[in-house]
Amino acid sequence: MAKTKTTRYDVAEHLRTPEEMAAYLEACLDEPGADAASIAKAIGDIARAKGMSQVAREARMSRESLYKALSGDRSPDFDTVIKVLGALGLKLHAEPA
Repeated sequence: MAKTKTTRYDVAEHLRTPEEMAAYLEACLDEPGADAASIAKAIGDIARAKGMSQVAREARMSRESLYKALSGDRSPDFDTVIKVLGALGLKLHAEPA
């Protein structure tokens, strides 16, 4: 019997269009129990899909600090989130719960 080889799934490889990126972020925001760190991780996935160097340049941040802020290990400053979303061409919106 042949062994099955598995590979790690990377959502960033599947986020190709701005619409897919926005839909992914919306789904993460709607996830029950979503917290700042998990949202930051989702934004990091989108940034990797677009190209972390390009996003860092457009957000006027270093690539290293962008990786740290969006790792999901900590909650980034809201200012960082706004800068990165702008660099990604995404925006936040609110609606009644």
